[in-house]
Amino acid sequence: MQLNFIANRSVASPTGRVLPVIDPSDGQPFDEIQRSDGRDVDAAVRAARACFDGPWSALSAAERGRLLMALSRQVAEHADELAALEQRDCGKPTKQAQADAAALARYFEFYAGACDKLHGETLPYQSGYSVFTWREPHGVTGHVIPWNYPMQIFGRSVGGALAAGNCCVVKPSEDACLSLIRVAQLAAEVGFPAGAINMVTGYGHEVGDALARHPGVDHISFTGSPKVGTLIQQVAAERHCPVTLELGGKSPQIIFADADLDAALPVVINAIVQNGGQTCSAGSRVLIERAIYDPLLARLGEAFEALRVGPATLDLDLGPLIRATQQQRVWDFLSDAQSAGIPVVAQGTVVDEAPDSGFYQAPILLADVPAAHRVAQEEVFGPVLSAMPFEDEDHAVELANATQFGLVAGVWTRDGARQFRMARRVKAGQVFINNYGAGGGVELPFGGYKSSGYGREKGFEALYGFTVLKTVAVRHG
Repeated sequence: MQLNFIANRSVASPTGRVLPVIDPSDGQPFDEIQRSDGRDVDAAVRAARACFDGPWSALSAAERGRLLMALSRQVAEHADELAALEQRDCGKPTKQAQADAAALARYFEFYAGACDKLHGETLPYQSGYSVFTWREPHGVTGHVIPWNYPMQIFGRSVGGALAAGNCCVVKPSEDACLSLIRVAQLAAEVGFPAGAINMVTGYGHEVGDALARHPGVDHISFTGSPKVGTLIQQVAAERHCPVTLELGGKSPQIIFADADLDAALPVVINAIVQNGGQTCSAGSRVLIERAIYDPLLARLGEAFEALRVGPATLDLDLGPLIRATQQQRVWDFLSDAQSAGIPVVAQGTVVDEAPDSGFYQAPILLADVPAAHRVAQEEVFGPVLSAMPFEDEDHAVELANATQFGLVAGVWTRDGARQFRMARRVKAGQVFINNYGAGGGVELPFGGYKSSGYGREKGFEALYGFTVLKTVAVRHG
């Protein structure tokens, strides 16, 4: 049984309730976590506040950096253990789970080096004054982490908050929290003071809501659905608590006729099948210039038919979806598409070794998807790629921007002028030209336009959101 982790101690919830931990590969429970409530959140917030008011704020920026670097090394040394936890908890193929553990170590490494680089400014002003700015931590930050990339999102969110000088209370998803509990334990082992990182498990409507409402939380970082993001904003607004929101996407891959199609094809496929399509930045729409639409669709179809889905430990192209309700959600989208007469070009194969009790979904390529249909408008969060043709550059921009989201976009063209025109015209927080994701670089600020949220995580830009800017004006005559 997994316990909460508060003030560097494993703590059972006073509720006495637990939740099962389900292996998506076979649908069977294999562990338990605490079903916590507001009392656990209050204990974690109090621990974080005591740490912030005491030992954490007494550390210099360089000393915080050394602790984060030590944690980076500890994560790297325990990468196989963390990957195994993530694999069984989330159903990730081995190579994906290992990549996530490596990314977590890199996040801590990056933010370790950034701790003592977060500077204020000296501002020119009237004669007789010296004016400067400081960047100060909020204090206690709350972090609601989703189930699709627990380690990676913990690294970009909590890593940045700690680097900026905050203490953290983390609510991981009830569907995927084992790796994060272990990371919190590793942080204690390398010397993080009690209360710097606190972990409280349970349901969002019980623990997440209590965290967002707690008067001792000074900033909220949330990654999840637009619906829950709206609730977080409403609750936080009641006490004027700032929030950073990453709320998903419906990201387009825009392929022009002059593109290097051999380079584009494997990237387009990976962008929708990685993590079973359960990725906020998944390239879930492929917009193809009319002149190459049919031949490229045929090539995509061949590639989809070669994809294989199975248990996480087989390390195939895709593992299972996270849970039965997510599997049903994907089925509902596909049923709606079928009812609308949207053709299926191709689909992959669920291997025979996959248990019937697992949550599997073969990747599916849909063609001629109407721009207004929900499969082209809403986040499926599964391995479903919607293809649609465009006539010219203006039409491509119109289609790319025709959803409520604006997280990521990919543009494939050899035309240098068009590359920059498209980068400016597409409404997305990240635009990748002749690539997609740039290897997931931790240095690259990440966040969205429109319903994809606001604020930025990853990169140095994240540190600004985790601090408050103070202006100091000294009159000295």
